[in-house]
Amino acid sequence: MMVVTLHYVDYNIERSNVQQYVAKWRINRTMDEIARFIIKSKKKIIIIFVITGIVCAVLQAFVQKNYDMVDYLPQDAESTKALEIMNAEFSESMPNASVMMKNVSIMEAVEYKKQLEDIDGVTQVMWLDDMVDLKKPLEISDPSTVEGFYKNGNALYSVTVAKGTEKETCAAIREFIGEENLLSGEAPDLATMQESTVTEVVGAMLILVPAIIFILIISTTSWVEPLLFLSTIGIAILINMGSNIIFGEISFMTGSISPILQLAVSLDYAIFLLHSFAEYRQKYDDVNKAMEHAIKSSIVTVAASALTTLFGFIALMFMKFGIGADLGLNLAKGIILSFISTMIFLPALTLSFYKLLDKTQHRPFLPGFKNIGNLLTKLSIPVVILVIVLIVPGFLGQGRTGFIYGNGSLGINSRSGQDRLEIEKDFGKSTVMVLLVPRGDIAKEKKVSDEINELEHVTSIMSYASTVGTAIPPEYLGDDIADRFYSDNYARIIIYTNTAEEGDVAFSTVETIRAIAKNYYVDKAYSLGQSTNLYDMKFIVEKDNTLVNLIAIISIFFVLLFSLKSLTLPFILLITIEAGIWFNLSIPYFAGSKINFIGYLVLSTVQLGATVDYAILLTDHYMKNRKEMSKRKAIHATLGETFKSMLVSASTLSIAGFTLNATSSNAAAADIGLLLGRGTIFSFLMVVCFLPAMLMIFDHLLGKTTLNSKFIKIDHLEEHIETERIRSRDQHHSMNKEI
Repeated sequence: MMVVTLHYVDYNIERSNVQQYVAKWRINRTMDEIARFIIKSKKKIIIIFVITGIVCAVLQAFVQKNYDMVDYLPQDAESTKALEIMNAEFSESMPNASVMMKNVSIMEAVEYKKQLEDIDGVTQVMWLDDMVDLKKPLEISDPSTVEGFYKNGNALYSVTVAKGTEKETCAAIREFIGEENLLSGEAPDLATMQESTVTEVVGAMLILVPAIIFILIISTTSWVEPLLFLSTIGIAILINMGSNIIFGEISFMTGSISPILQLAVSLDYAIFLLHSFAEYRQKYDDVNKAMEHAIKSSIVTVAASALTTLFGFIALMFMKFGIGADLGLNLAKGIILSFISTMIFLPALTLSFYKLLDKTQHRPFLPGFKNIGNLLTKLSIPVVILVIVLIVPGFLGQGRTGFIYGNGSLGINSRSGQDRLEIEKDFGKSTVMVLLVPRGDIAKEKKVSDEINELEHVTSIMSYASTVGTAIPPEYLGDDIADRFYSDNYARIIIYTNTAEEGDVAFSTVETIRAIAKNYYVDKAYSLGQSTNLYDMKFIVEKDNTLVNLIAIISIFFVLLFSLKSLTLPFILLITIEAGIWFNLSIPYFAGSKINFIGYLVLSTVQLGATVDYAILLTDHYMKNRKEMSKRKAIHATLGETFKSMLVSASTLSIAGFTLNATSSNAAAADIGLLLGRGTIFSFLMVVCFLPAMLMIFDHLLGKTTLNSKFIKIDHLEEHIETERIRSRDQHHSMNKEI
């Protein structure tokens, strides 16, 4: 009976092995067919990709760009509801620009107001005459109200520019007011971004592409190789940007940073495949055969690398704030297209130009770094101690980093920013907020207006009850006056404050005004304005931040778990990269500065998804070397094998980030660039200094918790002899240097 049972178990094991063999055979056969099809159809593939790239290059000119971040707030945000009501009930929207005319009299100011109202795209202009009766002496009016619109002979107008016409209308306003007068606000900020987005992307590429070509030339052995890399990823970028036509529009943020990030993050895919092709050419005389093996050996590795980055971008799509979905979807699509271009277009392109590749060979300019492990392992223990000391402050610091939500940080980098600063010198900071309350109870409206007007940072208030009074019914006045304050269902209260667009004081004022309105109208009052928009962004982003990071970490953890087949390695790799992210994001907190919230959100996922590849590469080589060497020898060999590849990749990604920072006038894009450039350096240093020490410290545990690890067993005596030999050699080198 026992014999029968044993034979039954053996039969099951054999059948399982056969099934695994058949599955692997089918996968290999499929890969063979794909590789042969690519090689056989190389001319058709090149033609298809080139034509598609040209078509998409034309199509991207027709992709609309949305510059208004408010449109990406979720539907349940109060600002979104208020904006929908405003658009449905009133013909005029929120004031979104400020115009200051210098050295004008009251009568001249009134005349200029009429001329501003006549400019195409201007739907409303509000000034002092809307707040007080100019027929009476200004001395008897509220000084704070008067000085909010007219001070030292300068007139300050609140102007409403129609949405979608910012660029043309602001240009017309500037032409009317002349160089000596000032224009600032949301509308001119948007106009500035519209003018600069395309030119800045082109400017960034003009810096980035030559820099990448230089890095690739000194790190490869052919003058033509860098052009093949850039052509492959470049055509994927064109297809990605042109294919956005299916969405109708994308955010200006996506248009600004997506091409640069796609280039920097996915360039490694092309480098890996072409290097694999070069290795197989040494084994096979037939270039087609070499490329076939290169495709088969590269596709899994490149796919795993792309997958980690892909999940980082997909995590952005779970944000409630719609800019995350817009940016995440575009970047994820770009990664997929870069992968397809690398595995299909690059082989076809390479086989068509391999003779030119051979003719343009040059000697390697970078050293091999085979002995870099000697230096880096000496740094490992001090780095581990430093990380242990700094990791808790880094984690706490990055959690307390302050955010910027608006465009006020354009500062002196734009004409609008310069004008804002000059206006603030005369009139101080000023923002406008609109409160929409149910129409019908004018006495309650008067009480709300009076209570809000008493607040510390409210400079003036404009409502029917406070401006016209409660004694005169709206029906007795002309439509032009009544319609300014009333729709069929809502009354509009316009509130002027002396706060910045955002910050503790601004957000506290928003909370107080909303609380007063809620006290009178419960949940039937709605507020909108730049400060309220940014307040809602802050509230939503604080929740999004935790969610996005959690999704990215969990998804990449499972990718690492299945690709490395280890219970321990995913934790070690994630803590390595996450520590680099925490150090990077904590710097603004300890420096006392703030960063744009989009930069923070994007960097958290991009740095994790893009730089975890370095950790995977180093770990994969270590696990293979550990099957034949002691842990010390394995880590030395691993660093020698992988350092150059990681250095080239990190240099590319870091330069891309710093280029984006240097060329962008938009605060969010500039912050993403700075954080990416600096974060890549942190991640690189963590991988080459901290990770090797962690692999050696937990070597025994790795062998126990990793599937098919098969670490070579070396007794303590051999390990001690090896350690002493290396120490003696290092001392010998040191003595020679001293001599």
